[in-house]
Amino acid sequence: MLIQKDTIVFPLPTEELFKRKEGFWRVSLPLDFVEFLKENNGGIPVDGAFVCNNHEYVIDRFLCLLDVPRDNEFGIYDIDVTLTQLEDRLTDNEELIGADILPVAVLFAGDFLCLDFRENREKPVVCVWNHEESGELDPETYFVTNTFEEFLNINRR
Repeated sequence: MLIQKDTIVFPLPTEELFKRKEGFWRVSLPLDFVEFLKENNGGIPVDGAFVCNNHEYVIDRFLCLLDVPRDNEFGIYDIDVTLTQLEDRLTDNEELIGADILPVAVLFAGDFLCLDFRENREKPVVCVWNHEESGELDPETYFVTNTFEEFLNINRR
């Protein structure tokens, strides 16, 4: 997936920031996702359209990873900021410490592209989180691909 280079959010995330976030979220971020963010942090795709659940979705922008979101004009697109806004709508486990469903891109009309760690804390699948059908402790998701890399290549088929 091509990203408009002039839309990338700086500073790019460091290894230390990734390790800290993985510890906070209690997940292992997939290497393909980490490498993507290291180069395309918060970028806007040239063509972000994809089909899932018999519906066409469009990526408005990938989320970014920032050390101090409040000090950055694009801080509202930080993954942690988004997690805070969606809170209990991204898990069905009220005892959860960390993250079950991690938003990675804003989709047109309020949904999010996410990494879903509910089945495997080290190998998440990619899904769409539906904001209209999700409730507190009741997330509604639709499977997209088995890996983030597979998702990035979805339009190349």
